[in-house]
Amino acid sequence: MNNSNIEEKDTFEPPGGYLIWIVIFIELITFGIALIFFVINGKENQIEYHESAMMLNKTFAFLNTIVILTSGYTMAEAIRFLKKAMTIRFKMYTLATILLGLLFIAIKSIEYYTKFQHNISLNSNSFFLYYFMLTGFHLLHVIFGLALLSYFYFSSNKKNEDIEATAAFWHMCDLIWLLIFPLVYLIF
Repeated sequence: MNNSNIEEKDTFEPPGGYLIWIVIFIELITFGIALIFFVINGKENQIEYHESAMMLNKTFAFLNTIVILTSGYTMAEAIRFLKKAMTIRFKMYTLATILLGLLFIAIKSIEYYTKFQHNISLNSNSFFLYYFMLTGFHLLHVIFGLALLSYFYFSSNKKNEDIEATAAFWHMCDLIWLLIFPLVYLIF
């Protein structure tokens, strides 16, 4: 078989390239393992976890779920318009994604502030250790995603593959939050 006849369009490459998907896979495994240990620890300390979970603001968490899911939609629309070379629409939906990401950070910041006002921290108990580690690590991912989105929004040097990689990363943040929300805020 002569491999020199294979054209680039005949090979499969996922949106954003292979590297971002390796990163996403590793991140999902990392969060998955942490969430598994959180649930196992919660089963062993049911009263502590239930009492601690009752101190969480489920309304804020639900609002953040709506915000991050909506940002996933606006990110998907931005990519759709990018592929159609509709720059104004791409920028409009990218800006909407950035603003929704900032809203997510604002809501999470208020939630953290109220915890700190009640002297709740990483050291309070194992539930809050996991809570702050899981939601804080997720928040760092959102901030990193926003930095990338902002770069592409303001930059004139855009490569579709890089923007698609950023979109894949952003959707990973959506997915991770969809795991955190029920497991941290609802099951205990």
